[in-house]
Order: sequence, then structure tokens, then C-alpha cells
Amino acid sequence: MPSSRPLVVFLAAAALAGPLSVSLAAPLQAQQGRAAGPGRPAASPLSATLAGWQQLDAPTAHESGALAALAGALPGWQRDAVGSLIARRGSGTPRRVLACAVDRPAFAVTQVTEEGYLRVHRIGGGGHPLFDQHHEAQQVVIHTARGLVPGVFGVANGHFAVQHRGDTAVVTADGLWLDVGASSRAEVAALGIRLLDPVDRRVPAWLMEGGVAGQGIGGRAGCAALAAAAAGTVVQGETIFLMTAQSVFGWPTLGASLARLGRVDAVTVVGGPRVDATVAGIAKVDSVRRIDPTVRYGGTLVELLTEADARALLARVASVAAVDAASLPGAWVAAPAPTQRLAPRPADAHDATAAGLKALADLPGVSGDEWRVREAVRAALPSWARDATTVDDAGNLMVAAGPERDTLVVMAHLDEVGWEVTAIARDGEVTLRGLGGVVVSAWEGQPAMLAPAAPAAGSAATADAMGGFITGVFVPRARATAKRPDRMTAWFGMDSATLVARGGRVGARVTSYKDAIRLGPTRFTGRAMDDRAGSLALLRAVQGLDPTQLKRRVLFVWSTEEEVGLLGAAALATRVGVNVQRIHSIDTFVSSDTPLESPHFAFAPLGRGPVLRGGESNGMWPPAIRAEVEAVARAAGIPLQVGLTQGGTDGTAFVFYGAPNLPLSWPGRYSHSPGEVLDLRDLEQLSRLIRTLVLR
Repeated sequence: MPSSRPLVVFLAAAALAGPLSVSLAAPLQAQQGRAAGPGRPAASPLSATLAGWQQLDAPTAHESGALAALAGALPGWQRDAVGSLIARRGSGTPRRVLACAVDRPAFAVTQVTEEGYLRVHRIGGGGHPLFDQHHEAQQVVIHTARGLVPGVFGVANGHFAVQHRGDTAVVTADGLWLDVGASSRAEVAALGIRLLDPVDRRVPAWLMEGGVAGQGIGGRAGCAALAAAAAGTVVQGETIFLMTAQSVFGWPTLGASLARLGRVDAVTVVGGPRVDATVAGIAKVDSVRRIDPTVRYGGTLVELLTEADARALLARVASVAAVDAASLPGAWVAAPAPTQRLAPRPADAHDATAAGLKALADLPGVSGDEWRVREAVRAALPSWARDATTVDDAGNLMVAAGPERDTLVVMAHLDEVGWEVTAIARDGEVTLRGLGGVVVSAWEGQPAMLAPAAPAAGSAATADAMGGFITGVFVPRARATAKRPDRMTAWFGMDSATLVARGGRVGARVTSYKDAIRLGPTRFTGRAMDDRAGSLALLRAVQGLDPTQLKRRVLFVWSTEEEVGLLGAAALATRVGVNVQRIHSIDTFVSSDTPLESPHFAFAPLGRGPVLRGGESNGMWPPAIRAEVEAVARAAGIPLQVGLTQGGTDGTAFVFYGAPNLPLSWPGRYSHSPGEVLDLRDLEQLSRLIRTLVLR
């Protein structure tokens, strides 16, 4: 569904493992509670090790699990009296300490509202000025006693840009609303969430050319370097290696550990925040020296460390630690797997819907590059429909069925908002243009993927042809005085010549990482709910249909380039519009059912049934036709909401040929952002409604 005015967007990527009846291969998220997915490059041994350290579960004040796991994984390390991890190497003088911190800034739950939202406070000050804002519209996990519980921070609907034109201030933690798929305080409690539970971004360590990006990668690489150096031989005096906690509070645990060591000659911290002066006094040294890893985009969620800089860091650490470089192990020491997993979820009646939606939603399909999604839909059609499919010159996928009279068109769109490369600088940084409406700020400082060219027309391409993606990051601003960046760029870890040789080009589509997931009892979040949810609802209606029961011609269509001007629908309408009696666009109803919107307009609560869009930015539909659809839903026992929202749908292209357009929708939150949310019950009822209407 396009916005009522242009904005800018992103996208994302993952791969389909088979037809929609088969769920995606289980990613790391299922094993560790962390997101991970296909379409990413194989890691070199060093990058894989650095990624493992970056993914340690150690939010401030909850580091004990990670420290315990490290104690069991690192030979010769043990816990000291205050819980820090310590390793002693060598003897005599001088006595030196090298320390790192395993924790990093996070949020803590500070309030649960009656409506089931969470409010948070940042634990750990300072850092990047956009740290809080970079969490808006992003998936997170809440660390609970039962395991990790997924959630998403809300954001203003992209389609309501007019209402939010005055929202220019940078977002802080006080402006964040955390949606865990609950509709009441009791449902939040049932998920096991309690006050002070920590909240972390849910995203894998991001592998790209020659390095790894992710929150706190520099500090975690510092700990990895300490582990590697401690495996070598100290050739002069004694070196004491420490891995500590609570660094964001001035590092009191470092001071406590030092107080128990007695006199030392030098203290060096590797990465992490500044050390409180009290720590130097406790250590009885003149100052605490630092080794700071060399990183790009420091303090952001895509802080980037190259393998070359990681090796240089280890060399500096080994030198300060008086470790013989020749004695260092050939490979860095691997971190243990994250200690927390997703909290168990019992099977329920919505699992099949969630699996089908994830299989579509995780596929990339920026406007003009929808072929993977189209092939996935085609593969999942029943045999009668698959045999009848055609693809027109605009790339629309169509299935025609029923007798040749009173043609009805039912149409969902395949594409999603995203980015197009408009220029490539010499250093490889690309300038981007938004394709479709977007919440620009929600994509800045997040992982990026540059899509390969689509296969040649007529080739035997399938939806699992996901190779060739080039991974990178959407470049964050170093400083900000306004919420929205003036321009968007991305960098893929290589210069322009290398990027072009790998397939980068002007006109290429750029997407972002996606890993859709269930929330709470019945909710679901991911990128491209608009309109993969509509595509799935239409697909499931066809899957449950006996075509011999149709009383008129029905044209089932999955269209292209809806987000950039209804282009696929317009091309189809030019050919068949004069023969169409009615059209139902299957697209999102952008709802104000969020704490970030006013409920006076477009209020359609999630979980109360699909929505008949009685009006939108491009028109309103005759009351008699609306009443007809309401009567059909009522007779079938399908709950139906009616509303007016902003944006347009594919059916608008047919209105100019005389066919009334009655869009059928589900209510959705946080439109055109990475964190769109819907209720699976609404989607299931929408599919029933489509099937009921086409059989009339």
C-alpha cells in the first residue's frame, strides 16, 4: 500500500527453503533467541569468532550468565570474589593488569501500561547520540527468567506522514514504546516479563567484506583479544587478565577486582567506556591507560570492526601484556554460545498462518525486483491454479478461473518499499533513493544488503535463488540535530571498483535484514506485512477454493510495483479494466491502534477482525456496495470492521474504467517500517472473507 505522500524506505532479506507449506530452515534465532538468516556470506574463521563474541548475552547488571559461560569455555580462567573473570600468567615484576568489559548499554523495563505496552529506560549513559532512535521500529528481546521474549519498538505510521510532519526531534528512550504483542497488563505478565528486565536489539552480528558489524563489537573484540593473549606466554613479570561487568556505571567491578589484587604497576583497559577516577585510586596507579579498538560508526548498532584492525588490536594487547607474539595460538579463542534462548511457545492454531507469512515476508521484493516473491507464490498455489498461471509484461502473476462473465478482480501486491542505488563514490559508499513511502529514520544505522540482478526473463529461476547478496550497513550520521537524515547512503566494506566487480551498480536494489517472528499470543511482526500478509491471505483463499464452484470470472492477481505508483495494476487495468465489474484490493489498513497515533482517525483495533476500507486517500466507495460486503461477512459469521485510512491501493487503477474498488484489509501498526505488526486472527478471517466473496 503506497503512502499518501512520498517518503523513503528500506527493505530486507532472507530465503525461502521450499514451498509455503514448508517453513524456513530454522535460523539461529530458534536456537539462541538471536536473529540470523540465509542470504549472508560464509564467515571467515576470524569473523565467525568475532561474531560469536559480539553475540554474548550480557546486558548491564545481567552479565553473570555470560561470565559463567566464559569461565567454563576459557582454559585457565576462573571467577574472582566479585564475579569478574580472571586469568594470571607469568610471575614476578612488573605486575600489570589488562581488563575488558563484557557488558554494553541496554534498556530496562520500567513500566507496563494497562494496554500491554512497555516503557523503558536506558542503562548506561553517553554513547552515540542516535542510539535510542536507532531502536525505533526494530525488533528486540526482553531477557526474562523464562528466556528471551521478542518485541518491537513502535514508530509512527509511515502513511501518516502529514500528521507527524512536526516530529523533528531526535527520539530518546523516553519516547520509546515497546510492543510485545500483548493487549493488557495481564498478558504481559503471562509472558514472564517483569520490571527491570533488560532489553536488547534482536539482530545477528553482521558479516560483511573483511569484518563484522554490531553493537559493541569493538569492546567485545577487546575481550576476545584478551582471551587470545592469555593463551600465549608472558615473557616478563606477571600479567593479570580481567573480564568484568557494569562498565557503563564507571566500572565499579573493575575497581573491586583491583582492590583484591594488591599493588600493581600498570592497568590497561581494552575498549569499553571511560573509567571512573576512583578505579585508578583503588589500583594505586597514576592513571589507567587505554587501548581503543579502531572501529567505524562507533557506539551505533552497526559499529564495524575489520579483521585487519582486529589483528592489530591483538598485537597491541599482546605487546602491553608482555606476551611473546610467536606463542599466540593460530586461531582466536571462540566465545561460548549465548546463554539465553527464546522462551518456549506451545503449538497453537495459528502456527501454519505464521509459518506461511514468515516464508513470504522474509523474502526480499523491493518494487521492480519482486521475482523471488512471485515465484514463491506460484510454487505454493494448488495444482489447478499453478497450471493456469500467467505472468504479464509488468511481472504480475495472474490466475483466471470461472465462467466468462461479470469479471471480479482480487488483487494483492508482491512488492515492498526499499532503496535504489543512484550513485557509487570512489570509496564504495552508495547514495540511495527511496522506492515507495518510508519512515526514513527507521532504516539509518541498520544492516543492509545489495540485491543481485534479477535472472533473465524465461530462465528457470526459483525463489530459493538467493545467492549473490552483498552485505553492508546503512551509514549512520555521526551527529544529529533532527530526527530524519537529509540523505541516505550505504557502505559494503569495499571500494567502488570491487563493488562493481561483485555486481554493484546504479539501479541496484538495497534491502535490509529481515527475520519475522511471532509476538505474544496472536501477534506477528516483520518487514513487508504490507503486502505479504495480503498476498498470503489471497493465496490461502485460492488454496481452499474449488474453481468449479465459481459463478463468474475471477481474476486472482499478485501485482508488481504497487508501492511506486500502482504500476503493475495500471498496466493490467489498461488491458482488462473495461471488462471488470468490481475489484477487491487486498492490502493493509493502516490503523491508529498505537500509542503514537491519535485514535480519532483510522482506529481499527488489532484482533477484532478484518477491515473493509470504506475510504482512503484516493476515494470512498458507494454505501450500497459497502453494505453488501458487510451483509456477506455477517452471514458468514466473520467479524468485520469498517474504516477510513490514508494511502491508496491497486484497485484505484480500475476505478477509472468504471469498476468499484472495495479494499479488504487487516489492521496493522507501524506501517512501512521494519517492525510492522498485525494479528494472525485478522489475517485468517480475511482469507475466509475473500473466499466467501468470490464464491457468491
